[in-house]
Amino acid sequence: MSSNHESFLGRALALARKAWGNTHPNPMVGCVLVENDEIVAEGFHVRAGEPHAEVACLRNLGRSPLPGATLFVTLEPCSTMGRTPPCVEAILGAGIRRVVVGTRDPNPVHAGGGIDLLRDSGVEVIEQEGELAAECADLNLIYNHQIVRNEPFLALKLAVSADGKLAEKPGVASEVTGSEARADVMRWRRLFPAIAVGAGTVIVDDPRLTARLPDGEWCPRRIILDGKLSSVPESKPLPQVYSDEFREKTYVVTAFGSCPRRRAILADAGVPFRELRANAKGGFYLSEWKALCASEGLTGVFCEGGAIVARRLLEERLLDYLFWYESPKRFEHPEAPAAPPLQSFGLHYSRKTELGEDRLIRGHLS
Repeated sequence: MSSNHESFLGRALALARKAWGNTHPNPMVGCVLVENDEIVAEGFHVRAGEPHAEVACLRNLGRSPLPGATLFVTLEPCSTMGRTPPCVEAILGAGIRRVVVGTRDPNPVHAGGGIDLLRDSGVEVIEQEGELAAECADLNLIYNHQIVRNEPFLALKLAVSADGKLAEKPGVASEVTGSEARADVMRWRRLFPAIAVGAGTVIVDDPRLTARLPDGEWCPRRIILDGKLSSVPESKPLPQVYSDEFREKTYVVTAFGSCPRRRAILADAGVPFRELRANAKGGFYLSEWKALCASEGLTGVFCEGGAIVARRLLEERLLDYLFWYESPKRFEHPEAPAAPPLQSFGLHYSRKTELGEDRLIRGHLS
């Protein structure tokens, strides 16, 4: 494939990213139409229920494509009727005879079906290979998992010092990574429809759990995992997640029988809670919380809990993905809380990104 072809598909990928975090439960998709080696129309899927990228691109052209036009799309065109008509029909109706596809759609309903229908209709379909194909697939981490397994994509984010610590001292908020890494976390927060932390993180850090980006602040669904409601103070101001302007987007997951007084405080603040079966330690099983997320239609959750939440997710074998932000700092305090070692996650297909003095290692768990 020519370098021009890669640049056209690269442009389609850039268009798809414009919808970062806005298309759930659908994938992000970008598309360009090329005539005589020049892009003449572009489109991307803005949000669920709106036109798919291919349809948007063809509408933006405003006329019939010229003979010999090529359509570049980051994801295999859909071939079944959903909230919008199948894109294969739009492509064939426009008379396009050549399509370049970034990656196949893993949706079992039509995986490979769109490509087969196009080829059976005489359309030349070229499937991208190599790093650009991997980028097209990586764009839709959440969709790729949820559509196949019919369960939410649980990702854990940890910021870890060079000596494997999560904070400088127990119970003290610590700045583990630098500004570039923290900005990258904000970008990933914007992608996920929900973010979850444990009670300890709320108590120590009093976080906002929002994505603070150059174009403004965005709040996902905020989930506090707190079996005993220890994050709800009885005699001092409530943490930000229970009192700020986004508090209606927060809910607490707790165990049946947790403190009635603290439940009443949450209710007075307008913060709902979900109750799960209590375990022997007075908490609840995270597996039941994951099932709750699925029942409420959450496709993915960005877990930013500390050591306790991380270890429980590992022990219950619930994690699907890891974001490991590694700092060159070292924390020498003998009681500094430690992260589970990186090798315990068993990553495969991992990616590495340098972020100033820090680096991000991310990948699927085995």
